[in-house]
Amino acid sequence: MKDKTIDYVLRTTWLAVNKMYNEEALQFGTTMATGFALLSIDPENGTPSTSLGPKMGMEATSLSRTLKTMEEKGLIERKPNPEDGRGVLIFLTEFGREKRAYSKEKVLTFNDTIRDNVSADELKNFYKVSEVINNMISNKQIYNHKEHILK
Repeated sequence: MKDKTIDYVLRTTWLAVNKMYNEEALQFGTTMATGFALLSIDPENGTPSTSLGPKMGMEATSLSRTLKTMEEKGLIERKPNPEDGRGVLIFLTEFGREKRAYSKEKVLTFNDTIRDNVSADELKNFYKVSEVINNMISNKQIYNHKEHILK
């Protein structure tokens, strides 16, 4: 992979992970996005719907579709937020808790398998490089739009 660009390696790796999780989820009639949402909802106190999108890195439209499907499947229920009358809290149903446990098991299996095949130093470096990339993107240190305006 030495001749591949960094973004190519990131994209193809993520697509492989995404495909793997979706194949697992498909066995139970669901998707990776649903599993990720189940893991992002606080199982005890629920989660405000407005904080789920940023937490999951999803656009509001995609999140709305995912939550609607989850509600139709009986995985979640929406309740008014007692601290904010305009807001809604998302709670897991009992069925949602079961599916959350399954999703958590799949994520932990993935993590354990990778840790069994990668040294602690290699993993530490992976996390460090990922953090640098995320910070540089967040701080607009890669493409400064003022410098790159076409003349």
